[in-house]
Order: sequence, then C-alpha cells, then structure tokens
Amino acid sequence: MHPKSPTSPRPRAAAALAAVTAGLLALSGCGSSDEPAKKSGTSSSKPVDGGTLRYAATGSPATASNDPHGGLGNESDVLRFALTYDVLTVPGKDGTTKPRLATSWKPNSTMDRWTFQLRDDASFGDGEPVRAEDVLYSLRRITEKAAENYGRLADFDMKASKADSDHTLVLATREPMADAPRALESISFVVPEGADDFSDPVPGSGPYRLESTGAQTSVLTRNNDWWGERPHLDKIEIQAIADPQTRANAVASGQADVAGSVSPAAAKSAEKAKTQVVHREGVTEYPFVMRLDTKPFDDPRVREAFRLAADRKALVDTVFLGFGEVANDLPTPYDPSTPRDLPQRTRDVDKARKLLVDAGHDDGLTVTLHTTTSYPGMDTAATLYAKQLEDIGVTAKVKVEPADTYWTAVYAKKAFYTGYYGGISFTDLTRVGLLSTSPTNETAWKSKKFDEGFSKAMGTADDARREELLGGIQRDLWKNGGYVVWGTGDGLDLAAPGVHGLPDGPGFQRMFIDGVWKEK
Repeated sequence: MHPKSPTSPRPRAAAALAAVTAGLLALSGCGSSDEPAKKSGTSSSKPVDGGTLRYAATGSPATASNDPHGGLGNESDVLRFALTYDVLTVPGKDGTTKPRLATSWKPNSTMDRWTFQLRDDASFGDGEPVRAEDVLYSLRRITEKAAENYGRLADFDMKASKADSDHTLVLATREPMADAPRALESISFVVPEGADDFSDPVPGSGPYRLESTGAQTSVLTRNNDWWGERPHLDKIEIQAIADPQTRANAVASGQADVAGSVSPAAAKSAEKAKTQVVHREGVTEYPFVMRLDTKPFDDPRVREAFRLAADRKALVDTVFLGFGEVANDLPTPYDPSTPRDLPQRTRDVDKARKLLVDAGHDDGLTVTLHTTTSYPGMDTAATLYAKQLEDIGVTAKVKVEPADTYWTAVYAKKAFYTGYYGGISFTDLTRVGLLSTSPTNETAWKSKKFDEGFSKAMGTADDARREELLGGIQRDLWKNGGYVVWGTGDGLDLAAPGVHGLPDGPGFQRMFIDGVWKEK
C-alpha cells in the first residue's frame, strides 16, 4: 500500500517538468541517466555478464509491427524498438531531460529553433556512422506517419529543419516550444537515411541487434559495438502476450523471467510466492472518456453528473487492491503542473440526479460504456462504475471489446469508453489529444482559451512560470472537460528471483532494459 493524499504532489513533481509522453528508462552508465535505476532483487552482488532474459510483454501478435515510426500499440514492439534503435533524449531521475544520442541542445532567443549536437561515436549495425541526416530523415518519417502515430511530432516543422553538419541538427518548431528536447524523449527512434521497408530487420545503433522476429516472439543479441556501457545480457527474448494473467503465469511457471503490466491480484499472489514485484508508482490510470461532440455528453451538466456519480474510493480499492489512490478528474494528476488547490470531487448522487433532470433526462439515460481487458482492471473498473451510475438513473451497458483491436476501433472514436494512460505528461497529452488541432482529440475538447494558454506556456522559458500557466489552463478542463479520472494505480511488473536492474519509471521508461542483468 502506498498511501498519499490525492492532492499532494508526488516526489517527481518537485522537479522541473516530469518525464514525457511515455518517457524512457534512465539507466546508470548507459548514456541514459544521471542516476542508477531502482534495482529489482535483494542480492547485493555486483552485476554479472551473460544469460538470456525472457520478457513477457503486453502485445497482440495480430497487431504486431516492425515499423518504429508508426503506431506503437504493442508494448512488445516498443520494447524491441527501444533496444534496437537509439533516441535523442531521455528523462533523468529528477525529471529533467538528459542526453542520449544528442549530447547537448540550445534554443534561439524565440525558442522556435533548437540546435542539437549529436554523438560522434555512434554507428549502425552495418558499421555506418549515425549522422544528423539519419536523425532528420527519421524525424521526418515520423511526421509523415502522423495518422498512425497520433501526430507525435506535430509541433515540429520538419521542412524548415536541417542538418548543419554530420553531427549538428537544427530543429524548427511551428511555435515557441520551451520543452522541445523533452518532447523528443523516447519517440525519436533513429534509423539509417532512406530506410523505409521494415519487413526485414533494419540496422539500428542501439544496445542490442535483432536476431530474429515474428508476430509472437523476437530475439535480440547484445551489440558489442554500441557506444554506451556494454549491456550485461547476451540475449533478450520478447514474447507478445495480450492477456495479463497469462503473462503473470509465465513467470510463475518459469517460462519467462519478467512479466510486464500484471494485475494487482497477480502481484499480491507473487509476493506470497517470493516472486519480485516491481512498482511503477502511480502511473496507471483508466479514465472514463466522454466525447463532447456526441450526445448526451455534449451537455456539460451530463458530464458533471457522471463525475459526481463516481465512488472513487470504491473504484480504487476494487481495481487497484491497495496499490492506488483517489484522483480528481484531471488526466495527468502526477504531473508537476497539475493544480493542487482544486476541491476534491466526491460522490453526490442527489446533485447528479438533479443535473440530469435539468439536462432533460427526467426518465433516465441509457449509454454504452466500452472497455477491454488490454490492461488489468479495465473491465473491472467499467463494470463497477456502471453499477454506480445506476444510482443516478443511468443505465450503462458495458461492452467488453477485443484487446487486439481496442486501440484502433474504440479509442478516440466511441462516445464513452475506458481509456488508459501509463505516465504521459500533461504537455504531451495536450499536443496529442487536447488542442483544437490535435491529431487525436479523444474528448473533442476544443477551447480557444485553452489553446492560447498552452501556446503562452510553451513560449515561457522559466520552468516555474511555465508550470503555473499550464496549471491555469487545467482548471477549465477540470470543470468542463470530458474525463472522469477516478484514481491512479501503481504499474506492476513481475520478475523471477535473480533478475536485477528493471526500471520502475512511467510510460516507456521501462522499455529501456539495457542495464538489466541476471544472477547465475
């Protein structure tokens, strides 16, 4: 149990701005961080080289991808990409951006041009050096595939960007962008210039090389020519497994060494069996998403009624089993910019009923609440919330959708569904899903005041003032937005005894496992 006040900032919030979209692991000595990652296991012995790590990751073979610049729906694919390809920047343990393939960066006076200096000792698997042209090509390709990757680089102007030399890159942004280096954390997978067919392995410059890959299983071997500290493991085998219980069972039965994203129930069972449990504190969130452009959620009174119907403590206790805490309807409660002085919403059935009557739903309301089993507890949360909605006169029909198609067929498309966040920062969520021009505006939230406030914040160099401005635009989102954010829970991974160095950060941070080692 990790008790915290729902309005108190997390330790990460003391830093400038927390890690990004789905951050990267910051591993000691690997060019990834300023501090060692928290290690799993209890042994105090020094790291040893050798061995194979078998990792059961969230993923469906039906939606497997070999393209690091397209949609990243499978964590099993992202894990493979993070080991094969280098990225420009990573978050440090204090939440600030640290170097990886980029060694330094500097903005111009208006913060719409950023100059990045790149490592001069990085090379691809075929021996060719990594040049600024390769990086620029990769970033441009990500931009061109915006329809697949939710517009990850939409705020960069790649046509106006250029390679000044083999190891100097100038990136242009469409507007002032104070956090441009942070916006590149974890998503800037670099491939050789001209690479476009990924049906066969394309050489990367990361710590591992792809030996073989299939829809279900991939095998990677250590890249002894990597510029960073030599990885300990000889091989890493990644298995894509959609069902969280099956992933947990794989570790329990000895068929895997690590299981990513398991259920709280599986974690409790694992603790009794002396299997290691890695906590990624407070990063898991299953918000109920309401689209403002679809009835009945186009009425703010209905949205407020749905928020007031939530028994947040009951949801947290049932879904996270003691590994979570109540939240307050802002989509990134862990972010340092989130305002802490907003009143905590609590359940108010009478007020919710009155709001529905005022909205013209005197005889009740029937809606469909879509959910899935993609992440442990999503279906449980939806079922319990549907029962809570009954108390305000709403019949919510829970529809459990297939996990392998949920994020393409339901996410940002249906009027009412269960979402998932794993540690995305507020600025990244805003760019992808909250601006009027966002490529994946999941709630159809369109506010000129919000857009202008975000632009002003991004043009502000001072970190504290920028956080203050970002907090200000979240207040209207709290009042009128399309989210029911009832709680956050720990991300939970399992590891067999003897596995060390697994990351415990949010989002994609845990995908960068090049510092992991196994006892012999």
